Amino acid sequence: MTPAPRSSRSLTSWLAVPVLLALAGGAAWYGFSGRLGGSQGPAECKIAQTMVDRLRPLAKGEMAAVGVSNTPKPPPEIAFNGPDGQVKTWKDFKGKTVLVNLWATWCVPCRQEMPALDKLQAELGGRDFEVVAINVDTRNSEKPKAWLQENGIHNLAYYADPVGKVLQILQRSGHVVGLPTTLMIGASGCEVALLKGPAEWASSDALAFVKAAAEPQTGR
Repeated sequence: MTPAPRSSRSLTSWLAVPVLLALAGGAAWYGFSGRLGGSQGPAECKIAQTMVDRLRPLAKGEMAAVGVSNTPKPPPEIAFNGPDGQVKTWKDFKGKTVLVNLWATWCVPCRQEMPALDKLQAELGGRDFEVVAINVDTRNSEKPKAWLQENGIHNLAYYADPVGKVLQILQRSGHVVGLPTTLMIGASGCEVALLKGPAEWASSDALAFVKAAAEPQTGR
């Protein structure tokens, strides 16, 4: 997937925020299988083909930089903490379309788009869709929570990877070159789109894109 060029303003601010993988120095790599716990195969991902066909013409305007998959595929296997502190994987979201956003308090473009992601969750979040914003700060685990409260971000559940392993895996797989990074995972558990950089998630273009992604999937 190759994202289309963004405006010079957005691109400049994004490139100013490199992924600080050194924050997790010394942390061991997770095993990377490139499969969702080994459970997602070509048959299940084929179901998501109707979704990518819907999404492709909607990757325009504020969504022009989104790379829509030519062929849906299992996302890299990662694990992160849920709101209750328990470990979560993609399996926990199967049956629901999720917009997975990686963010950090030290990332200015990340902070700028969080209110829009919060609004997106408030408007479209529910049984069929969720914004899963994973915080990747590795120091002072209370700081991200405090920042969300201070800035009125109340609709997003708090997901976190305080040891930095998610960034390591997604950089290794080629998904991450900087923050923010956003993946769209369909209800079948397969990756259907990737955005390397920020977006205007409260825009009409973004709402149309997400609504199309959240529609029920049907096989061919």
